Amino acid sequence: MILTADRDEDSGILRLTLNEPGKRNALSREMIAALSNAIDTAAVDATVKVIILAGNGPAFCAGHDLRELTAHRSDADRGAGFFAMLMRECSAMMMKILHCPKPIIAEVNGIATAAGCQLVASCDLALASEHAKFATPGVNLGLFCSTPMVAVSRNLSRKHTMEMLLTGEMLPAARAAELGLINRVVPEDDLVDATLELATRVASRSATAIKIGKEAYYRQLDMEIEQAYAYVSEVMVTNMLEADAEEGINAFLEKRDPNWL
Repeated sequence: MILTADRDEDSGILRLTLNEPGKRNALSREMIAALSNAIDTAAVDATVKVIILAGNGPAFCAGHDLRELTAHRSDADRGAGFFAMLMRECSAMMMKILHCPKPIIAEVNGIATAAGCQLVASCDLALASEHAKFATPGVNLGLFCSTPMVAVSRNLSRKHTMEMLLTGEMLPAARAAELGLINRVVPEDDLVDATLELATRVASRSATAIKIGKEAYYRQLDMEIEQAYAYVSEVMVTNMLEADAEEGINAFLEKRDPNWL
């Protein structure tokens, strides 16, 4: 299977692993479809609370499958139709990550380049080993990383994003953490446990509050500040009327652990 899924029923953590190490877990059309379907399924599964996205082998994800792209240059339209379809499908998959009500954590051990870097930037949280590296290297191939740019530019400042895009050079994990592309760097031997520990902490919180809050977070980012405050004020009222908010506040006042519904 090019994408494996392992679930811990007790914690509600779903681990999705890109599983084509021989192709550096490239985002082929098949891999994009598998990821899209897995995210769609998890989004409506009440037993899933958090998703971990990992890669098998020496790469997290090396971006699009260049052999697949090149194969379509012999099409009558020189591949234009296939390229357009693939970009639409990949962009839709990245948006599914943002719209998924479950938090998604990237666990990066190895390289994450081009659309693979975009995949990391699209996730809500990201941890990486000290051996991880990140790049948007399309400029080195005459193909500017325009679609990865969308996600990366929403994580980094303009000038840091442009430096990545214009040079195509690899960022070591420590520098990626400094710039905000990932949350933190951990030793390679600790990466799986550290990611699981973070996922477990998130999973212990109210799933209702997280669903409401994740949607609100991404929506307000593109609003003017006055509009953002008006919008999130409405969100807060909606959230306050949820049973989990009532239970959580009562538990705090009564100095006990909450019992999420």
